[in-house]
Amino acid sequence: MQIVFLDSTAIPKHIPIPRPNFEHKWIEYPHTSASQTIERAKDADIVITSKVIFDRKTLEQLPKLKLIALTATGTNNIDLVAAKELGVEVKNVTGYSSVTVPEHVLGLIFSLKHSLAGWLRDQTSAKWGESQQFCYFDYPITDVRGSTLGVVGKGCLGSEVGRLAQALGMNVLYAEHKDATTCREGYTPFNEVLKQADILTLHCPLTPSTENLINAETLSQMKKGAFLINTGRGPLVDEKALLNALTRGHLGGAALDVMIKEPPEKDNPLIIAAKTMPNLIITPHIAWASDSAVTTLVKKVTQNMEEFVAQLNQK
Repeated sequence: MQIVFLDSTAIPKHIPIPRPNFEHKWIEYPHTSASQTIERAKDADIVITSKVIFDRKTLEQLPKLKLIALTATGTNNIDLVAAKELGVEVKNVTGYSSVTVPEHVLGLIFSLKHSLAGWLRDQTSAKWGESQQFCYFDYPITDVRGSTLGVVGKGCLGSEVGRLAQALGMNVLYAEHKDATTCREGYTPFNEVLKQADILTLHCPLTPSTENLINAETLSQMKKGAFLINTGRGPLVDEKALLNALTRGHLGGAALDVMIKEPPEKDNPLIIAAKTMPNLIITPHIAWASDSAVTTLVKKVTQNMEEFVAQLNQK
């Protein structure tokens, strides 16, 4: 079996993927562009990738390919219909980030509520040293305890965020689907969550119905001064509308770990704004990436390959 890892820098260098227990040849590339994919994957039985795109046109030119082993949960970079038709199995990994993503969200909640980004940024200047008092009060500080957290998505991650938030004394509301005509037990109508939440955090999958879920209309329904956190998928949020809500002061702040285009362009308006806005925090899609989570992830990737080959050998 020839295994080709097309974007190995999607995994931290200090956590290598364990080699599978079947006979194989391993080839690894730090990253692979669209123009390089076919040439590098043409002799592969198994491709390992995180974000390299395999559309129908690409898959049709890889007749030897048997398995795409994803180092991620999302499969939106693979044409799953074409893969099935062409006999290429696709295996992703789930459940590895159930601790690290909720912890990252909690960290962002504290950062926003206590204006940590602003205070930290000030320490690159002489602002504190020039203060006439032992401290100064340029940024708002509000308590996490007693705040209302709106959670969009009640899966593994959303539920754990809610559990941790309740342990901190927060009131947690789980949002029903936006256009639902009835409300399930344990949920609150979507529009009510927007109105009541001091903090709104997104943990729903990206689908045609959730793309741009947070837009000019839904942002305007949020409580003035509320915070938005997105560690889900970038296209859940209309970035232009978000920046407008921040600029005019309707939102109190936002924290993003994901963006529509990753990596973002250098002239992305939100990236530029984050340089001067103390209430806008952007992290580079690393909420999932604690050492323990990545270790679990790579073990599952290897397990997926071993299980696939074992099944292949039984046929």
